[in-house]
Amino acid sequence: MRQLLRFGWVEAQCCLFAVLFFLGLALVRVVPLPVDPADALLLWCLAVTLVLWLVRWETGREVGVIAAFHLVGLALELFKVRQGSWSYPDTGSVSVGGVPLYSGFMYAAVGSYVCQAWRRLDLRITGYRTLATAGVAGLVYLNFFTSHVTWDARVPLAALLLVVTRAARVHFTVGRRRYAMPLALSFVLIGFFLWVAENGATFLRAWQYPSQESVWTVVHVAKLGSWSLLVVVSIVLVAAVKAQEGRLYGAACDRTVRRAYDAPPAALPPQRRPPGSRAPARSAR
Repeated sequence: MRQLLRFGWVEAQCCLFAVLFFLGLALVRVVPLPVDPADALLLWCLAVTLVLWLVRWETGREVGVIAAFHLVGLALELFKVRQGSWSYPDTGSVSVGGVPLYSGFMYAAVGSYVCQAWRRLDLRITGYRTLATAGVAGLVYLNFFTSHVTWDARVPLAALLLVVTRAARVHFTVGRRRYAMPLALSFVLIGFFLWVAENGATFLRAWQYPSQESVWTVVHVAKLGSWSLLVVVSIVLVAAVKAQEGRLYGAACDRTVRRAYDAPPAALPPQRRPPGSRAPARSAR
């Protein structure tokens, strides 16, 4: 139970960007403002991004990843709104093609979560097939567009993803213990919580589906699969950055690693000195 509480607390910290987005979304709905709610929410999101960077909650590179997610999400929003998949009750004066610019920050919140989780839980992925997984992620993202003109390939893409990631496992740390889980399972779990968040966002009228125009209804459970697939794009983008940082791959979560993480501090092996460094002088006593 203690480990579960620790894990929940770390997860809550990882979701700070998303929590602040929802806070801003709620505020623009209940607080009288001199500007359109969509414009106010955009200013709020920009301020949140700036503050989190200034207080070093997000690193400069993580802000860059968030910006990339914003662009990827905005491109998808422009296409989907044009196709009538969903719409925005408020667009404000700062919008493109009926899509308010704050919409990209919803995808940026996903990128922020992945970056924060990678750092705070010390994530590493073993058995990760970089090119194959990136290829499937590209097809997944492309399918969100082509499904309107050809046919929806989500099911075969999901099956292909399971094949590509069958040996991939995510290793993470909670407290002093190291755990592991299948990478594909993490896609589903994150997708589920994104589906829950989507219900909250549509309830607050961040956007709405055609079935929600007259009265709010729960988002169809089929969207859970869409979110799980979209997470693949998120992981691939962040993994590319972490590979450059040398923080993609790590030791497998075997018995040796478990013993190292479960051991008391005195039992942990001493750190090696950098090459060329000199050992500390011994006391005369």
